[in-house]
Amino acid sequence: MKKFSFLLMAGALALVACTPKPVAPNATQSLVVEDGGTGPVKVLMLEDPTLEAHTIFAPQDLSAFGKKNLLPVLVWGNGACTNSPWEHFKFLNEIASQGFLVIATGYIPMEEKPYRGPQSTSAQQIESIEWAIAQNADKNSPYYGRIDVNAIAAAGMSCGGLQTLDNSGDPRIKTIMICNSGLFSNPAGAVPGMPMPEKEKLQDIQVPIIYILGGETDIAYANGMDDFHRITKVPAFAANYPVGHGGTYREAHGGEFTVPAIAWLKWQLKGDKEAAKMFQGEACGLSQREGWTVEKNALID
Repeated sequence: MKKFSFLLMAGALALVACTPKPVAPNATQSLVVEDGGTGPVKVLMLEDPTLEAHTIFAPQDLSAFGKKNLLPVLVWGNGACTNSPWEHFKFLNEIASQGFLVIATGYIPMEEKPYRGPQSTSAQQIESIEWAIAQNADKNSPYYGRIDVNAIAAAGMSCGGLQTLDNSGDPRIKTIMICNSGLFSNPAGAVPGMPMPEKEKLQDIQVPIIYILGGETDIAYANGMDDFHRITKVPAFAANYPVGHGGTYREAHGGEFTVPAIAWLKWQLKGDKEAAKMFQGEACGLSQREGWTVEKNALID
């Protein structure tokens, strides 16, 4: 019986025969999203039986990656504590297509519709980190020797951002990206099930951090900007694009939010000096891009 995956094109899902991919010999489900992304690496979204309740975005062909070209890692938490990246898979797929291994909390979204089920937890990001490290060391894994276990970013949107901040003290995390989120100044506005670290948790952060927010109409704007202004001991950057709390994740290839996200990850995890120009300097690149407003602390430059 033929296996099938769904190809997402022009907002519709078309059924196509799935050619076996070297990255996923044991995948229980897989999906080619938006032709594998627009970056130099074509990506497959997949579910791996060795990592329950997670979705992986990995190169379809891993042969280009190894000792001299390792894959940095992004672990992601979803908005609304949802246990599926159904709202973010285009955004995450596009990031992965730039040469990253992305591991999202939650079950693979085989179609673009809301997930109904138990909430996700902060611990799932830690499971993602530990899985990546274990796969890199496993001679039987397709990822063996291909993952940069010293270049791991943690990120998330809304509740997923709170989960990321909850995990921010983990020494294996090299940079943090908080999207449409921030620690609550007034916990009364929280959704049940959200992690609720106190603002003092920000003192645990020992690595560069970026906040990507949706402007003043974003319900997380005040919390996120308050976080940003409290962070003084590590490089911190705040980027706002006026689209509100929903961001641009569900737009084609993740929309405008992919611009700072990819540049930040390239800079922080790959040492890309060209990407650093997006954030460094008096007239940094992102500040020149239409719609964006930025703030940064002195340690960015």
